[in-house]
Amino acid sequence: MRLTAPLVRQSLHDELVTRLRQAIVDGTLEADAKVPERALCEQLGVSRTPLREALKVLASEGLITLEPNRGARVSSVTMEELEATFPVIAVLEGLAGKLACAQASDTEIAQIVTLHDEMFKSFEAGDRGAYFRANRAIHSALFTAAGNPVLSQQYATLSSRVERARLLANLSTERWAEAVAEHRQIVEAIVRRDGALLCKILESHLNNKLAALRRVLK
Repeated sequence: MRLTAPLVRQSLHDELVTRLRQAIVDGTLEADAKVPERALCEQLGVSRTPLREALKVLASEGLITLEPNRGARVSSVTMEELEATFPVIAVLEGLAGKLACAQASDTEIAQIVTLHDEMFKSFEAGDRGAYFRANRAIHSALFTAAGNPVLSQQYATLSSRVERARLLANLSTERWAEAVAEHRQIVEAIVRRDGALLCKILESHLNNKLAALRRVLK
């Protein structure tokens, strides 16, 4: 299990949190597994103190479970948590869509369209890794265009907790194709700056993803 090269010292805490969060999201650090603190310290070139401070941040986000006298463990995501979290994320995305349609610059909308084109090419090529990276970039760009940092922060915290599950939702070829079709509608709505329609599409998109997860995790 390797993450990446040792960290640089500039912004060590923030970069360490980001690296560990991504390792959890992409499955490098597996759910329910004990966090290998010694190995991580060696790989990343840090001491136990900054590592444990980073783990505390991730514990506050629900990604890590701190076990007294037993270290830290990567949290698992239950269907119960997904049922509670996805409707909230859907509302946040819907609000972001409304705000973006109202105030996004033409450049920001063009960026979202470009990212969508890249995502569709990845879908056609069957490259799930590139597809999911472009997908995340689209949602991130949407929240940036919404121009509300509080909304973005709340979304980032909740989204990171269920990111692994969101990847599972598109495992079937049928659901993956449906998700791509929904994203076409998302882009068409934001190009037309139709906030009310975009809100509905985004909420429906998340609800469909949750339904797919119910089938996968049943």
